[in-house]
This record gives sequence, structure tokens and C-alpha cells, in this order.
Amino acid sequence: MPVPKRALIEKRPWLLASLVAGTSYWLASKGHVPGLWLILWKGAGVALLAAYAWAHHPSRHARMIAGVMALGAVGDMVLEVNFTGGAVAFLLGHLLAIALYVAFRRDAPSTSQKATAVVTLVAVPLIAYQLSGRADVALYALSLSGMAAAAWMSSFPRYRVGVGAMMFAASDLLIFARMGPLAGSALPGLLIWPLYYFGQFLICTGVIATLRRRGAFNSLSEA
Repeated sequence: MPVPKRALIEKRPWLLASLVAGTSYWLASKGHVPGLWLILWKGAGVALLAAYAWAHHPSRHARMIAGVMALGAVGDMVLEVNFTGGAVAFLLGHLLAIALYVAFRRDAPSTSQKATAVVTLVAVPLIAYQLSGRADVALYALSLSGMAAAAWMSSFPRYRVGVGAMMFAASDLLIFARMGPLAGSALPGLLIWPLYYFGQFLICTGVIATLRRRGAFNSLSEA
């Protein structure tokens, strides 16, 4: 039996709340918000995306993207107190995302799509190492590049999920650049969060929209 339209509409505020939290965090981070509150604020944007995806929990794949977003939110917060711990949370999220994207791999990708995926897979870890000079960063970047390449090769819309994954990768490369050549530059601080948050937003909404279109939520109707 379809869920009443009012109940469906009530799921949309998760996205609105996420946008408010995600965009306002960027401004708040430039101010004087106490540390703990700022950490929670930072995690809220992507945590609310996880809540949005979890609203579709009867679908296994919706649960997977919810898990990816939840691990991202944990990574956002833990990164502020422990860089390695935050990286581990993101790495686990990338592995879960890869499993999801592989389950929805594109049947007949074009030559250019394959080439983009291969270049992404190889170039991101190499660039990460060049920027940071750290093998552990390059190892993490391999999971990042695998996630972005798998998203690009999946049957999810490239100009939402694929581009969102590339934005995520670009954000992380700017973090690595801040460890080295851009250590004194204001550019990473301006771009890291918008690229990351809106990348995650595109990924989450793109996956959910595709699952909905393919009938994964027929028992729930759309969100």
C-alpha cells in the first residue's frame, strides 16, 4: 500500500536541513564557534544526508549509500581530532561506495569513460603522493580514486554521482596540497569544504533518485 503523499513530503526536510547545515558550516568555520560545537556542526551536513537515504531503508542499496554518508560524517568529525582515525572512516566509506557502484556497473561504457576511470584510478594516488610525500596518504588516495573511478563507470548518472565523486577527490587533493605546496595558500580553505559537501550531496541524491526511478522504492513510493 503506497505511503500517503504527506508522509513522503515529510522526508524532504532531511535534504533542506542538510543544505542549511552544510552551507552554514563553511561560514561558521571562519568565525569563533566553540570547538566541540563546530565539530558537531561539521558532521551534521553529511549526517543529515545519511538520514535522508536511511528514510528508504527497506532498499538494501539505499542502506548502503546511507552507510557511505554516515561514515563520511564520522570522518568529518574525527578528522578534527585525529587525522588517521578520520581517514580510516573515509576509507571504509569508499570501500562501501565501491561495492555499491560495482553492483550498478554500466553495461557498455564508452572508450572515453573507461579512459577517464583508468586515469582517475592511477593519477589520484600519484598526485596525492607528490603533494604530501607520504605513502600512507597515497594508500588512502587509492581507495579514493577507486571510489571515484567506480562511480564514473557505474550506471548512476555521471553528471550527478560521477561528478560528485570527482569533486570529493578534488577536495581531498586540496587537503594533501595543504600539507605541501599550498601550505601557505588560502585557496584550499576556500574550496575544500564546498567541493566535498556538494560532492557528497550530488552522490547521495543521485543514487537515491536512480534507485527510485528503477522502482526500488515501489513499496514506499518516491521521496
